Amino acid sequence: MSAAQIRFATLWRREVNRFMKIKKQTIGAPLLETFLYISVFGAALGSRIDKLHGIDYVVFVIPGLIMMAFATNSFSNNSSSILQQKFQGAIQDQLSSPASPAELLLAFSLGGFMRGLIVAVLTFLVSVVLVGLPVDHVLVLIPSLFLVGFFFSQLGVLIGVRAEQFDDVAFAQTFVLTPLIFLGGVFYSAALLPQPYETLTHFNPIYYMINLVRYGFVGFTEVSIGLSLLALTAATAALFLVNLRLFSRGYRLRA
Repeated sequence: MSAAQIRFATLWRREVNRFMKIKKQTIGAPLLETFLYISVFGAALGSRIDKLHGIDYVVFVIPGLIMMAFATNSFSNNSSSILQQKFQGAIQDQLSSPASPAELLLAFSLGGFMRGLIVAVLTFLVSVVLVGLPVDHVLVLIPSLFLVGFFFSQLGVLIGVRAEQFDDVAFAQTFVLTPLIFLGGVFYSAALLPQPYETLTHFNPIYYMINLVRYGFVGFTEVSIGLSLLALTAATAALFLVNLRLFSRGYRLRA
């Protein structure tokens, strides 16, 4: 391995070890939360709603829950990790090390990505056993989940860099991210909403991510798959470049 690969692997392993040391909080709690949603919205409401667009309601809901688990865990891991290291002054040492800004950014990004991936995969495996969740379009599902995880990892990095206190991170997750996810169609189909709510839902970017993941699992979508993948790829790349510039400048990272 080259020196750059060793540096990157060390930084990435440190991020993974950080959340694995408290896995009851970082992995166990999100898993419990996801299965509470499945129990309440799937088991309780599923018996009354029965089917949406010909799909069992609980099966219709689970792809959105998997996407939500991936997104929120990727975001919260990176935003809290960077802000914590800013307070401790550790990030200044890393910026002064031989590691390049790109290596640092990728290490942070993949740390959050791995946490989100672990929770999402565990949720998927249990869902396959409990409700027989299908995978209809794996060639759409894999890039969609990868882009969702990497996008929210980048978003977590951006919020962590710009945040000055933990309230800033909590505000972004509680008052921006969570409402957008819940109003993006995790538990319902936007086509069933009355106007103007159906139209307003189409202005929610997370609505398109949920539809991508749902199409990958159950083959149902309300949006163009090709355009949604293209837009998500462009947004993820743009966010990565913004973060790379911030890391290169040391914006709000250096004392």
